[in-house]
Amino acid sequence: MTSLSHSRFARLVPLFFVLLWSTGFIGAKYALPYIEPFYLLFIRMLLTLAVFTGLALLYRSRWPSLRQGGHQAVVGFLVHACYLGGVFAAIKWQMPAGITAIIVGLQPLLTALIGWQWLGERLRSLQWFGLLLGLLGVIAILLSGQNSETLIIRPEAIVAALLALVGISLGTLYQKRFGGQVDLLTGSIWQYLATAVVMGVLAFFFEERQIEWNLTLVLALGWLVFGLSISAILLLMFMIREGEAARVASYFYLVPPVTTLEAWILFGESLNWIQVAAIMVTVCGVYLVLKPRREVS
Repeated sequence: MTSLSHSRFARLVPLFFVLLWSTGFIGAKYALPYIEPFYLLFIRMLLTLAVFTGLALLYRSRWPSLRQGGHQAVVGFLVHACYLGGVFAAIKWQMPAGITAIIVGLQPLLTALIGWQWLGERLRSLQWFGLLLGLLGVIAILLSGQNSETLIIRPEAIVAALLALVGISLGTLYQKRFGGQVDLLTGSIWQYLATAVVMGVLAFFFEERQIEWNLTLVLALGWLVFGLSISAILLLMFMIREGEAARVASYFYLVPPVTTLEAWILFGESLNWIQVAAIMVTVCGVYLVLKPRREVS
């Protein structure tokens, strides 16, 4: 790949990542009526492992050393097992998806704070303001879509959501610190192997593992595997390798707005003027985080 084509590809990666990652809740909404969450994730990990193994053999990818594989297993535990397991568990324990997304929405800020201390990544004042502005936009988007009924949130659901938040924040930074030299295909195999073990334990000890097979579930599972676990994760690992962790994390602010638009199109969910204005605020916040230094007056 030439440097010019590589540059063009790199510029398009965040767009494709946000579009793919935003469909995660949509895919789960289609699948979860027919299968328990941890069992869904376990099957998803096994299918993803099979695909990645086939791709690695096809392209004769370089396998990481045992030490590098161990680091990738840690990344898988944090980014996939803790994040996905925490989000699914929180929703399973009756925490509204919007509230869960608000808690997980703290990720760019937490990633920036940890990266500042751990990796020495320093943000300008304008970037910190952009992170806060993006967070406010995400909160406004999600809260404006909540009904006015009294919410009773269980403590275990809060713990699960916080586990998801910490997991993906630490996992992003851990991959930046220890995964830069690992092939994306074979590194992902280690990640999903660790995740499959965790999800298998949770499913076999805490769920009945019953499935109602139908076309909707098959299509949703196929999208979660190929659209999310393969395509989106490869794009995320590429962005982490090529950019600063805080800048990469800021793209997650764009996921709730895009998901809101997708839910409006696919499920007819409400989209009011407050949400539209909040989407614009969120986009402005992300722009400030990504704004090149030379543009600052």
